[in-house]
Amino acid sequence: MKKILTILGILIVLAIVVFVPYNSLVSKDQAVKGSWAQVETDYQRRADLIPNLVATVKGIASFEQKTLTDVVEARAKATGINLDANNLTPEKIAQFESAQTNLSGALSRLLVVAEAYPTLTASESFRGLQTQLEGTENRIAVSRKDFNSVVQDYNTTIRVFPTNITAKIFGFGEKAYFESKEGTEETPSVEF
Repeated sequence: MKKILTILGILIVLAIVVFVPYNSLVSKDQAVKGSWAQVETDYQRRADLIPNLVATVKGIASFEQKTLTDVVEARAKATGINLDANNLTPEKIAQFESAQTNLSGALSRLLVVAEAYPTLTASESFRGLQTQLEGTENRIAVSRKDFNSVVQDYNTTIRVFPTNITAKIFGFGEKAYFESKEGTEETPSVEF
């Protein structure tokens, strides 16, 4: 009887050591997926604003067509990249970020060129869209920061003992961070 109780006690301890960390890992994995979904939602919000911005600019200004075409093409490329939250590798996040950076650059050029059109910049529609776009860029920055915080928590959890054992047993792997592209820390030069 004593042997059975000892074996039962050991099994209970092992179950606690394995299943409590497992549940924590599942929760943290879901937090990473939810946070990534928020990043995508904020980028989609920006992509949804762009057609309105382009239409407003076209309607008010006799505008440089190449700039508008660049914005539309960059938007198409950026919205064409979809990542699976289960497979957030550094390479895939870099590809996603590269497309988003190209879109940001095209939008920046559009806004700089738009400054040369006083009628456009005085338009309430344009100013409203510009304000929404600025707010969206701030949301994107916050979402990316929040995503990296959640990924850091998850990655730390899967590396600490004894959770690292449970993570290996059940296949919980490290998640990639959202990193800035090389050179983005430098202020871009704008020339007229």
